[in-house]
Amino acid sequence: MITVYGIPNCDTVKKARAWLTAQGVDYRFHDFKKQGVPPSQLPAWIEAVGWETLLNRRGTTWRKLDAATQSAVTDAASASALMRAHPSVIRRPVVEWGTQLTVGFDASAWATLAP
Repeated sequence: MITVYGIPNCDTVKKARAWLTAQGVDYRFHDFKKQGVPPSQLPAWIEAVGWETLLNRRGTTWRKLDAATQSAVTDAASASALMRAHPSVIRRPVVEWGTQLTVGFDASAWATLAP
């Protein structure tokens, strides 16, 4: 089963979910706001794609953080702590395609992964 992690009102997540639905792909949606960041998944995501890829430094949540909090993110451990405390700083959507993981929405890449 494909699992899409994100926030329902995020425009990129909306596009991704609409694309999956249009392709007839069944998936499960995990809402960071309601269900939080799965503690067992975050280390695996960081290992798979790197904390730098997973951390969204362009988003509103990141920009609203004070400079000291931003500068304290220097490695996987500090990034992980911030992502658990502020799930909105995770680049979205995070999609588990069985054994593969993608971050962000890329229709052409997804077309090769969708069943």
